[in-house]
This record gives sequence, C-alpha cells and structure tokens, in this order.
Amino acid sequence: MNNVRITAIRKASYPDLIAQYENPIEHTCDVQEGQQWISVDGKCPEGMCPEAWKSMREFVEALARGEGNFFDGWMKNPLSAMISCNDGFRPVSFYLEVVE
Repeated sequence: MNNVRITAIRKASYPDLIAQYENPIEHTCDVQEGQQWISVDGKCPEGMCPEAWKSMREFVEALARGEGNFFDGWMKNPLSAMISCNDGFRPVSFYLEVVE
C-alpha cells in the first residue's frame, strides 16, 4: 500500500457565520497551515483531528490502494485530492498525495 501525505493547506474562518449561528465554544481547531501527517496503510495518522479524518478517510484509503483520478481528472496530479473538513465555521483544506 502507498503512504499518503496529508498537508493542511488553508484554514479559513467565517466570523459572520460564527456570530449568527454558533454557540460560544472554548476550544477550536488546533490545525495549523503547513502541518503534515503521513497515513500508513490508509490508517488515521496520530494527532489527526478525528472530524477532519472522517471527511478524508475514503480518499486516503483509495490513494493508499493505488486508486486515484477522482471525478475524471479533477486534480492535476491524479494521485491526489483536495479535501476540506466538515467545520462550516472554520474549514481547513487538506491536500492528500501519494508519497513513495
């Protein structure tokens, strides 16, 4: 199986949506832009946000198996994907890519 590097590319925040819809919370996302993890055998890497993992797991597992070319040529690199976590207030975009 392939290893898959997961890189946090962009972290957004929507203060208007937070103010309008979210109850105050004490702890938000700890992920930093540029942070990386390596998935071995399609498994969740240590330290990966469990909610972010849920949004990317199927893509990581497919890339680990050697599959790719999602959505008929969506990505320039067919052995990669750009996936965002499911936090609608503070989404993080993750670049997934097969590494040797």
